[in-house]
Amino acid sequence: MPDEELSTRQRYITKPLLNWVRGVLPTMSETEREALEAGTIWWDAELLRGDPDFSKLLSTPVQKLSAEEQAFLDGPTEKLCRLIDDWKMTFEDRDIPKEIWDCVKSEGFLGLIIPEEFGGKGFSATANSEIVMKIATRGPSAAVTVIVPNSLGPGELLMMFGTEDQKNHYLPRLADGTEIPAFGLTSLDAGSDAASMTDVGVVCYGKVNGKKTLGMRVNWAKRYISLGPVCTVLGLAFKLTDPDHILGDEEDLGITLALVPTDTAGVDIGRRHYPGMQAFPNGPNWGKDVFVPMDWVIGGQERIGQGWKMLVTALAAGRGIMLPAMSVAAMKVSAFSTGAYGRIREQFNTPVSRFEGIQEVTARIAGDTYAMDAARRLTLQALDMGEKPAVVSAIMKYHATEGMRKTLNDAMDVHSGKAVIDGPKNYLSSAYRAIPIAITVEGANIMTRSLMIYGQGSIRCHPFIQQEIEVAQNEDHDQALQDFDKILFQHIGYTLKIILKAIGRSWTFGLFGSAPVNGPTARYFKQIKRLSAALAVTSEAAMVTMGGALKRKEMISARLGDVISHLYISSAVLKRFEDTGCPAGDLPLVHYAAQTQLHCAETALNEVIVNFPMKIVGWALRLVLQPLGVRCRKPMDKLAAKAADVICEPSATRDRLSDGVYVADDIELGRLDKAFKMMVELEPVKRKMRKARARTAEEAEAEGIITGNEAAAMLEALALVREVSMVDDFAPEEITGKPASKKANGRPRKAA
Repeated sequence: MPDEELSTRQRYITKPLLNWVRGVLPTMSETEREALEAGTIWWDAELLRGDPDFSKLLSTPVQKLSAEEQAFLDGPTEKLCRLIDDWKMTFEDRDIPKEIWDCVKSEGFLGLIIPEEFGGKGFSATANSEIVMKIATRGPSAAVTVIVPNSLGPGELLMMFGTEDQKNHYLPRLADGTEIPAFGLTSLDAGSDAASMTDVGVVCYGKVNGKKTLGMRVNWAKRYISLGPVCTVLGLAFKLTDPDHILGDEEDLGITLALVPTDTAGVDIGRRHYPGMQAFPNGPNWGKDVFVPMDWVIGGQERIGQGWKMLVTALAAGRGIMLPAMSVAAMKVSAFSTGAYGRIREQFNTPVSRFEGIQEVTARIAGDTYAMDAARRLTLQALDMGEKPAVVSAIMKYHATEGMRKTLNDAMDVHSGKAVIDGPKNYLSSAYRAIPIAITVEGANIMTRSLMIYGQGSIRCHPFIQQEIEVAQNEDHDQALQDFDKILFQHIGYTLKIILKAIGRSWTFGLFGSAPVNGPTARYFKQIKRLSAALAVTSEAAMVTMGGALKRKEMISARLGDVISHLYISSAVLKRFEDTGCPAGDLPLVHYAAQTQLHCAETALNEVIVNFPMKIVGWALRLVLQPLGVRCRKPMDKLAAKAADVICEPSATRDRLSDGVYVADDIELGRLDKAFKMMVELEPVKRKMRKARARTAEEAEAEGIITGNEAAAMLEALALVREVSMVDDFAPEEITGKPASKKANGRPRKAA
């Protein structure tokens, strides 16, 4: 369109800005575009747009387990937990025992997500999470046998994209354990960059049962495939080419997914990796000139080339369920055991849980566990409403596994030697060894934090950016100009409005903002709104000044992702408190968790501003958004002591926090719990002994300080404390596998 036909606004404002946008747009591969468009937006969009409507959050329904789901949790799940012996599985069998596999298959654990019409359970996301979480409190390896078939893999992909014939054939067989699934994605020469995948299929004709059949000849080399060494059907991702143009004019058809029975000629499985000394089967597999008929493609021929889109769509929901469940399980065990162990272990005649150094660490365990369990619950509520929140799932994958890492490290510190010495009595070490696995799978954490959370969220959650990008890429320049003109000034109006809100909230510290509730948590709602507006303004500034270069500013992007992540988790903390009826006993954890998350959010925002590449913009952002620096402080020492006490004394709050941990009298956690409760009950007796400076229960009884019954109870309790404080030891040959040598005085004999 000639310039003289344009309005003054279009000629001097819209057209130059459209040309500028076209110039700064980042290059985007097809796999990046498909990942960006996967899933839905939800509470993440409210936070990134700067003015979250908490009525939407608080009205999100709490998903309660159905009678069938609760019965499965109380029945088969408890049964499986009783069978699990993680130490024996890990260091003696080095494999999943037959009785575990038999239970997993016969009780229907492999079909939790498969609809009832196909023989599965059809459970909700909440139920799947609760089941996996309880199993994971007994050990990671057993949990993986349930996680893999019910997360990203053949079952989920078939339900979402499979043909009716594929569903009817495979889903019942997956549900009853006739088929063991695995999914092969990672190539030998490509990790997170799916575009670099070296596994290739070529469209061709082959023979199946003597008949000429259209299909493809596929060669692949995969690694890190969980359940791969024992699977009977392998979901396979590969690049498909059509050099002979059998299917049409295109030669490179894109990433394609197929289901390949592992007894097919040319398929090689069985060799194993040994990830983190875990017992679950994981290993490489190969295919050499494997003929894959066209009807093995998931979704049939029409789904050729859509493999990556299918994967990221499934991942948008799946990452919010299984890994967070396993991570929160480890955090709950850490909180449950550390509180009890710190309470029963004494130094200088005082429980170690009362030392301030221990309280600092124990409070962190309790607060972080409360926060991450709250985020797990909130995410499950979204999933059970039908949302597939890709950004939220990325937040959960990263922060749940990082929370697992931090909390287990803290628990190990408090347990000290008890946690260092491996053996059947150690209830922390197996999860500790599994940390790197959780950190790495389903998108390594460094990549998830620096590229995915904000990288996807900034575009998907923005009210105008994605539209502007699509318009700017329109090859019809006249139409693009007209469309861009409409969107641009809506965008400018939005930006001015959010800047004014950010200034008002920042300069008043949010004190005059509104909150959906009254009472002790109202201030946190106000701070979330303040920081949300500040995030929106900072995000606008980053996108305008850096344009496509922001994609490469990974440290800036990661910190912006941290802001939205911690605002999401703090929102979840407040939602959980409301959902549970605002119990007063939970307030120390609510305050601790909310203050920690808000401090982390504002600190991350400050680091973005301080490191902003265009310094004058950074100074302006600091003046407008943080005139007095970081205002959300870490929890004070008094609050930390209160939060620590929550898990170091029996209470309903402690029970709520550790709900989902499997405890039985015949396992170490059960014995620890019994010792903990006995010692707390006998605290008045201990107090009398301390006051009289009696060194033993026998001495206190003899001097009439305590009764005979009290002395007997104290002796029983102290014997149990001693038992659970003990660690394992082994004969040398049990460790080395070599025959025992003759010894004298505990030392090897010297040769004559």
